[in-house]
Amino acid sequence: MTDALARVSEIKRDTTETQIELKLNLDGAGTRELNIPVPFLRHMLDLFAKHGGFDLTINAQGDVDIDDHHTVEDIGICLGKAFKEAIGDKAGIKRYGNRFTPMDEALCQATLDISGRSFLVFNAEFPKEYVGTFNTELVEEFFRAFVGNAGVTLHLNCHYGTNTHHMIEGLFKAFGGALSEAVYRDPNVRGVLSTKGVL
Repeated sequence: MTDALARVSEIKRDTTETQIELKLNLDGAGTRELNIPVPFLRHMLDLFAKHGGFDLTINAQGDVDIDDHHTVEDIGICLGKAFKEAIGDKAGIKRYGNRFTPMDEALCQATLDISGRSFLVFNAEFPKEYVGTFNTELVEEFFRAFVGNAGVTLHLNCHYGTNTHHMIEGLFKAFGGALSEAVYRDPNVRGVLSTKGVL
């Protein structure tokens, strides 16, 4: 259920591949409790929540003995669904967000629109296929799962970089910052920021 005032939501997903419980508070203080069997994704979501100022709790299990794909994708699905519930009717929010994040030699950017339309533009080519045991192709899969369930248009660009870990970290930090900006309740916005009257 969603608390419209606090913008909090909880999602549960139980399949033959994954079991996930996720709680998101858009008006939190960046508190994180992440029990995820994919260490690199846990690290990235820790950064996302901290830099976005979101409270995020995830308890996840998955068939990581096969590979990380199902778990990463399903956490993206759950985060997207939780966001869509928590944001409610979108009245009073800035709607748009943009954040550049330098991470040492890498420069990343996230630009998004809480539009009700799911679309992902992903411009990042990583020098290495793996960071530790994490397959870097799953980064795009995670974000695609998120936008597909959140109703968000998201453009992710890694403008340059040579260290794969830094590049992915920059993307997640930028994502958290841009989303925080977009969900901000702007006192100058009356109703929904759209000439259609709905988003």
